[in-house]
Amino acid sequence: MKHRKLKNIELGRKSIEEAQAATKTPLILVLDNIRSLNNIGSVFRTSDAFLLQKIYLCGITAQPPHKDIQKTALGATESVAWEYVENTLDLVLRLKQEDVAVWSIEQAEQAVFLNDFQPEPKRTHAFVLGNEVKGVAQEVIDASHGVIEIPQEGAKHSLNIAVTAGVVAWDFFQKIR
Repeated sequence: MKHRKLKNIELGRKSIEEAQAATKTPLILVLDNIRSLNNIGSVFRTSDAFLLQKIYLCGITAQPPHKDIQKTALGATESVAWEYVENTLDLVLRLKQEDVAVWSIEQAEQAVFLNDFQPEPKRTHAFVLGNEVKGVAQEVIDASHGVIEIPQEGAKHSLNIAVTAGVVAWDFFQKIR
C-alpha cells in the first residue's frame, strides 16, 4: 500500500478566524516562568492543534510578538487565546475561585500518574507547566488541586516543557472526547 503525503490544502484545517470561534477543549495551560522562547512557541502550536481554551504566560515567560516565539508557533499566537499574568500563584487562586480544576504537572509526593488521571466531566481544567530547571514553584503546587506526573522509565529526570505540554494536552483531549 502506498501512502501519498497530503498537501496542506488537503488537510481541511480551520482558518484563524474559525479556530478562534470554534468550541474549545476545556483545558488551560499555565506557563510558570518558562525561559525558552522556542518552548513557548511550541506550546502555542500544541494548544492550536487541540483547540485549547487559553494559555496564561506568567512571570518571566515571554509574550508574543517575539520572533523566536513566532518561529515555532507558526501563527498559532493568532489562533490561541492568551494572557500575561505576572504572578502564577495569584492566577492559580483566581482560577480556583472560577471553579477551574488546577493541576500542577510535576514530580511530587502523592502525585497521580497521567495514565490514572481522569478529568472531571464538564469542568474546565488548568495544567501548570513549570520552569525548565526549577519546575513548578512549590507554592503553586501547594495551591493546586493536585499534581499529575508523567510516568518515565529512563535515566533523565524530566521531559522538555514543550513535549510535556503535548503529552498532557493529547491525553486530556482523548479522555474528554
